[in-house]
Amino acid sequence: MRNIYLIGFMGAGKSTIARELAAQTGAKQIEMDQLIEEQQGMAITEIFAKYGEAHFRDMETELLKSFSREENIVVSCGGGSVLRDENTTIMKESGKIILLTASPETIYERVKDCTDRPILNGNMNVDFIRGLMEKRRERYESVADVTIATDGKSKEEICGEILRQIQV
Repeated sequence: MRNIYLIGFMGAGKSTIARELAAQTGAKQIEMDQLIEEQQGMAITEIFAKYGEAHFRDMETELLKSFSREENIVVSCGGGSVLRDENTTIMKESGKIILLTASPETIYERVKDCTDRPILNGNMNVDFIRGLMEKRRERYESVADVTIATDGKSKEEICGEILRQIQV
């Protein structure tokens, strides 16, 4: 199996679906943000504060390059990882990009109690989430090979849709 790269706004279900896809297919699951935190020995919020977003995005690019040399992995990508053309090129050359979507209200319900979302700190409300989602929507849609809405669906239903779409 080629690699599967799950993209989408924070709270769209990337981590949950990555775990389930890995379980169903025997693929290796990778959480980009978690891996960066482990490698750096600090939380993403600290990385942003200490080094800035550009440095964090450089780390994402280096990780994607390393994943492109592997096969049979499911990667839960950070919410902004597709903002760089280089990153999407790497993903497309080594696998399929799956966009998971959800309504702003669903996103809010999923992330409202999280404290590890640096972009939402101080802006935890549906209107802010809607605005940020809209800013990224065109980019997400333009790079995705497949788009799956996650609202009101079980993880098994979502994974079934993905696997049918990419015909694994």
